[in-house]
Amino acid sequence: MIIGIPKEIKADEYRVALTPVGVKELVHDGHNVYIESLAGVASGFNDELYEEAGATLLQEAHLIYDLSELIIKVKEPTQYECHLLRSNQILFTFLHLAANEDLTKLLLKENIYSFAYETLEVNNHLPLLEPMSELAGKMASLMGAVHLGVYNGGSGIFASGVVGTSRAKVMILGGGVAGKAAAEIAAGLGADITILDINTKRLSYLSDILPANVATLFSSEEAISKLLPFCDIVIGTVLIPGAKAPKLITNKMLTNMKKGSLLIDVSIDQGGCFESSYPTTHAKPTFTKNDILHYCVANMPGAYPQTSTYALSNATLVYIKSLAKFGAKDVCNKVKAMQSALNTFEGKLYNKAVGEAHKIESFDWKAS
Repeated sequence: MIIGIPKEIKADEYRVALTPVGVKELVHDGHNVYIESLAGVASGFNDELYEEAGATLLQEAHLIYDLSELIIKVKEPTQYECHLLRSNQILFTFLHLAANEDLTKLLLKENIYSFAYETLEVNNHLPLLEPMSELAGKMASLMGAVHLGVYNGGSGIFASGVVGTSRAKVMILGGGVAGKAAAEIAAGLGADITILDINTKRLSYLSDILPANVATLFSSEEAISKLLPFCDIVIGTVLIPGAKAPKLITNKMLTNMKKGSLLIDVSIDQGGCFESSYPTTHAKPTFTKNDILHYCVANMPGAYPQTSTYALSNATLVYIKSLAKFGAKDVCNKVKAMQSALNTFEGKLYNKAVGEAHKIESFDWKAS
């Protein structure tokens, strides 16, 4: 198969879809790999490394799309990239379609065979999303500590406090991979943390493994409302695979928060779990509403591409190899996990959560 890796052009996105090691394996399997020049530089991979791995360098993005049967990316295609996609082309990337109706309809209209990293499921785990969720969760606590500084618009409370002063109070919504990672870093910083989830078994696990400065609480609107006035940082990490994130903090609830406190919306790729959220960039990561600072960067792991590119490529390579070997249809018949990754095929939607978000009919894959 002819595989193309374009340079990412989303704002402040510095990752690349595959490392040179990943490219070498695909070439070894007999595939042709085209990569756009400079695509991997920010991740620590110069063009020469990709050439040594067997890839062919191309100078312009449109050539990648024109020549390739399978496009491998990191982030969802921008409006410009959507015009480069062609009918019957295979796309494998983070898509987050529940938060993007226009992209969903375009992929259906243009008959793109699209597979999403974030919906691929194995034994109730999301192995392609989890490495990025872990990094985003860890970043959330670090960014929270930094942005509480008054020069960044925060309240001026130091996360760990010092002798004779109070520690920052952190509420984490969601006890999954990102929530656990956020709690670990916030605990290490010395903050006072409460992590909320609706899964009591998960809460029990978190209570056993997390430090003593992390409390667990069953999540409800009442529980969130009671804690909110005392919080300095609220980190939202809730996830319903493939679906829009539920709005756990409304605009009205902001009036009960302390001035200069901070909301960090790790769920922003799926529409955000705060009603007041909208996507921001690393160049301009925050905005203020009702005296509450919001951090809603839509591609948080992109800030650390040398770590996140390795983590992503390590996870995706085995599925990329299967997709390149079998093609869009047969891979769904032969590799069960790819059925959950499938989002659009031959003009039909194959993700129920996305269909519910946009009121579009969806279908279940039936092997043939």
